[in-house]
Amino acid sequence: MAAARVVAGSGLVKLPPVTFVTGNAKKLEEVKVILGQSIPFQSLKLDLPELQGDPEDIAKEKARLAANQVKGPVLVEDTCLCFNALKGLPGPYIKWFLQKLGHEGLNNMLMAYEDKSAYALCIFSLAIGPDSEPLTFVGKTPGKIVPARGPNDFGWDPVFQPDGYEQTYAEMPKEEKNKISHRSRALALVKSHFAEAGYVFDI
Repeated sequence: MAAARVVAGSGLVKLPPVTFVTGNAKKLEEVKVILGQSIPFQSLKLDLPELQGDPEDIAKEKARLAANQVKGPVLVEDTCLCFNALKGLPGPYIKWFLQKLGHEGLNNMLMAYEDKSAYALCIFSLAIGPDSEPLTFVGKTPGKIVPARGPNDFGWDPVFQPDGYEQTYAEMPKEEKNKISHRSRALALVKSHFAEAGYVFDI
């Protein structure tokens, strides 16, 4: 893939289309809807290691690893579901907790606590190329953990009810969810960055 380059005399950085690293079809569908035509991108599934640590550090390191494989601009996403009673856990490990425990198990984790509040966290990390320091863009939506309601086809959406709504993510119309979700809030920051950074695309 072609690398980023500065357009002579203009100060603009010319990029090939950004590679969004995901193997999750539902996630890709949401990102396509939210970004629209604002940033040219393609998707690619890469086998990146499951890292441990602070969510932003995890996202940055994944972006570094992906940019080294792709040899061009990459966007990676790390999503967390954080229970306030558990001081932010499961956080970045939610995928594995959900896989092992299911929706009912996530509710059971909070059974001993009055506090069912939680927040959905989405971190996008952008690396313009293998040698660039990744940037992070964080979106957060507060809510609470509830018994599963709605279609069971997208992760933990059935157990997360955002504040101010009577529906879980899974029950909400996609357009409504995309207005207030952690993912849409992070992508709004990504779009702003691209609008302000002077990137042009080789397409």
